[in-house]
Amino acid sequence: MSEAEPSLSVPDPAPRPPVFDAAFRQALEALFVWRRDVRRFCPDPLPPGLLERLLDLACLAPSVGLSQPWRFVVVESPERRAGIRANFERCNAEALAAQPGERAGLYARLKLAGLDEAPSHLAVFADRTSARGHGLGRRTMPETSEYSAVMAIHTLWLLARAHGVGLGWVSILEPQAVKATLDVPPAWTFIGYLCLGYPAAQDSVPALERAGWERRTPAGAFRLLR
Repeated sequence: MSEAEPSLSVPDPAPRPPVFDAAFRQALEALFVWRRDVRRFCPDPLPPGLLERLLDLACLAPSVGLSQPWRFVVVESPERRAGIRANFERCNAEALAAQPGERAGLYARLKLAGLDEAPSHLAVFADRTSARGHGLGRRTMPETSEYSAVMAIHTLWLLARAHGVGLGWVSILEPQAVKATLDVPPAWTFIGYLCLGYPAAQDSVPALERAGWERRTPAGAFRLLR
């Protein structure tokens, strides 16, 4: 080949996709079945670097326009954790007072937070103002930024369970107070406060179903044909 002739570059071959066989699919189904909203935790801390690894993988979740609008706040400060705990106590007392009749007694027996036991606390927010993704997919439905953050939580949830780590989503919180306690940018939308740690007990049946609060409905009840 002379110097005047351009060199021909051969593109790298596409990576070969993995084969997800029947054994993998069975294990994946078991992961879905055994993913639980954990409320009781062992005090043992997570191994060093595990939470960071789980968050790295959670960022593989789908997001509108590849915007990755999720924002993770690892809450380690005892003072900030105490502020979240106080927020929960206020909201939980209001929720208890609003329960009718026998429901109030059942609600009072439910342990609705692992804030005192879980070794790791994580707050998740969505940032609609991010320039990432250049607005793709958000013109008519800007709330897809929040949906994307929820997808990241679900991905984290499954990853944590695969590592034997439990996750509890604390939703009985006042969002603006959470933002003030954690001192995050005003434009961020609070999505959820997560407790992570090793479960004190495990079950394939949701705790609320075991307690008689609600029962899971088959998928056919939600499916419509048009």
